[in-house]
Amino acid sequence: MLSQSSRSDQRRPPMPNIPIEERIADEARFFRSWLDNPMIAGAVSPSGRFLARMMARYVDPLESGPIIELGPGTGAITEALLRRGIAPERLFLVEFDPGFCRLLGQRFPGVHIIKGDAYHLTETLGGHLREPAAAIVSSLPLLMKPEKHRLALLADAFGLLAPEGRFIQFTYGPVSPIPQRAAGPAFRVEGSPPVWLNLPPARVWIYRRGGEAKPARQAGANPAQHFFDRVTFGAGQMQIHLKKEIDGAKAKFRLKARARQLRRTGARLEPALRILRQFPDGDKLRRPR
Repeated sequence: MLSQSSRSDQRRPPMPNIPIEERIADEARFFRSWLDNPMIAGAVSPSGRFLARMMARYVDPLESGPIIELGPGTGAITEALLRRGIAPERLFLVEFDPGFCRLLGQRFPGVHIIKGDAYHLTETLGGHLREPAAAIVSSLPLLMKPEKHRLALLADAFGLLAPEGRFIQFTYGPVSPIPQRAAGPAFRVEGSPPVWLNLPPARVWIYRRGGEAKPARQAGANPAQHFFDRVTFGAGQMQIHLKKEIDGAKAKFRLKARARQLRRTGARLEPALRILRQFPDGDKLRRPR
């Protein structure tokens, strides 16, 4: 006879065994993706395991329906969702980067991977879902988008969610990336405790359809929160400064590469130019008849 724990282990989906070498490689992949397009990647490294666990905590594996993940990247939160008890076939990952799509397919067999734009969610997921989703878990860099685009994404998400479904988003900022005042009673938002062990510290926000609002935890309510706000603000400013420095370095590199190319072209043309300088009048180059 199998014990209760043994039967539970048999039902649990297989967990990916990601060695430390691959996790270091994930950091490099994420950083390269951010260098190529910081407006899409949004962060220079994958979500830490403590933040991923906090995100997964707000997904109930007993609720029926698919789970949609937006911007999974290298799969840190995907792994946490699987460990939470979500069956792979219930996971629908929407990822824009084709390299990350290939990596996710190798790392998480059985999940549904959809390459597409999460900001056109209904169109991207058209034909993939057979029932309303239980939850949507997002790692998108919402603060890099105008407020109207964030509200449009949330409205699109609620159109795919079950009545009690929730939209789960993390941010490095101290306030909700989708402000309650902008939508009024259309949704209600709740904030998680700060995830101090993530680098930089982060917070998870849970959005539900309108009803009696649960007030989000207020920023600056205590010294620890004040410290959290200053750290997250500083991290955001540092990321903006780093982007400017990298953009400037890229521009200088392109100019230097162009100058080297011109010098090489000039060196190849120099012998021909020396000959042409001897014949200022083009008629002298004609072959005599």
